[in-house]
Amino acid sequence: MATPTDAAAAAAHVLVVPYPVQGHLIPILDLVRLLASRGLRLTVVVTPATAPLLAPLLAAGHPGGGGGVSELTLSFPSHHAVPTGLEVAKGPPGAAPRLFPMHVVAFAGLRGPLESWARARAGTPHRVVAVLSDFLCGWTQPLANELGVPHVVFSPSGVYGTAMLHSLFRAMPRPADENDDESPVRFVDIPGSPAYPWRQLTRAYRTHKKGDEIDEGFKSNFLWNLESSSFVSNTFQRLEGRYLERPLADLGFRRVRAIGPLAPEADASGNRGGETAVAASDLCAWLDQFADRSVVYVSFGSMSQLQPPHAAALAAALERTSAAFVWAVGSSHATLLLPEGFEERSTASGRGTVIIGWAPQLAALRHRAVGWFVTHCGWNSVVEAVAAGVSMLTWPMMADQFVNARLVVDELRAAVPVSWGGVAAPPTADDVAGVLEATVLAADGGGWARGWRSSPWRRRRRRGKVAARGLRWTNWCGSFVGTCKAKLIRLRLYDGR
Repeated sequence: MATPTDAAAAAAHVLVVPYPVQGHLIPILDLVRLLASRGLRLTVVVTPATAPLLAPLLAAGHPGGGGGVSELTLSFPSHHAVPTGLEVAKGPPGAAPRLFPMHVVAFAGLRGPLESWARARAGTPHRVVAVLSDFLCGWTQPLANELGVPHVVFSPSGVYGTAMLHSLFRAMPRPADENDDESPVRFVDIPGSPAYPWRQLTRAYRTHKKGDEIDEGFKSNFLWNLESSSFVSNTFQRLEGRYLERPLADLGFRRVRAIGPLAPEADASGNRGGETAVAASDLCAWLDQFADRSVVYVSFGSMSQLQPPHAAALAAALERTSAAFVWAVGSSHATLLLPEGFEERSTASGRGTVIIGWAPQLAALRHRAVGWFVTHCGWNSVVEAVAAGVSMLTWPMMADQFVNARLVVDELRAAVPVSWGGVAAPPTADDVAGVLEATVLAADGGGWARGWRSSPWRRRRRRGKVAARGLRWTNWCGSFVGTCKAKLIRLRLYDGR
């Protein structure tokens, strides 16, 4: 009889390379958890700074079927363009957009060490049969080619946002007047795509300089992705149906799969993404005192840098309107964001709470009292809000956030915009208060998103009858597991085993 050790040795082994920031790690680790439950062995590459995010998954274990998850910790590569010690792409407010392309290019320095690590396991039961990586790790495509295994690109963004990024760096479209921030850019290779003002495109593209080492390296990551076996995205039909069949004119349904929403149905511990500053049970107990859909949850994610003028406008609006709220603020720059005395006044009022640090966002969004979400429109937040049936108040700042906001505001009608000004143009407190009064404080949201709230999706979610993943997930998962196992069998036959 085969032992668990024998089964583990016989399981197909996948190398997983996440991009080392929290918002990218969380969804790909959700996917790793699901694939391990299907019998795959997965080795996840982490750095010393991101290893704690993998710890809950390692502790959970995956008994049976030979599947399992292991950790490969490698030091973040040194690079002359990246400040020493910047292991995770977080910096002081305003720094991340400038450092982001440098960080992506520096991380590609792991290609050599990973190739050596994988080759050392060739011809053993622990050989790598596939590579799964974040779309900011396009350098893993030539790595997979060298190893002779398939490469799957995981997108933590939506299918449409992913298509836009790859279209930008392949076609390199420019506006008629680059000095005019409102000059439109069109994407002729994305069927049905609207035009976007120049200022709303990712800064890494707008500042691209031909021939620059960092900029060309950043661009190469996206071009390599287009050579991969397939793309998988944390999205679903209800959210991006019109873009799933042909996100790019030459990137059709055969190679693109929607496998979301990936967030687990139950998150009782609240430690998905790391230890939280407040227990999910404590937050839910505080929310229990409020009426259904009367509380607004506020979070700008782990990467978006909310500037003091934006924070001051939001804080003043929350105090002026007396809206009940939960505001999750990143601990690294909380003191720069909150007006003096705001946290104390909020607590004393009994209608507001400030979480300084990582918050149990899933638990908050799934609570009956939370009906609105002030969000930067990072894709993880969009997916979690839509899946929970929570209407959004959008406030995009950078990257793909403007694209995501347009999707939920203009196409899904699941959101109301707070501001389109981004980092450069903060709204006034009057502007923000006006949005809160017209939505959160108005009867039935003032008519905003009424259709969304009464949708069959939300009703099924409230009754607990919405499956975490749909048929496309099942089909892709079965296909990917089958491909990995077939590759393992072929390699063993080649070895004469």
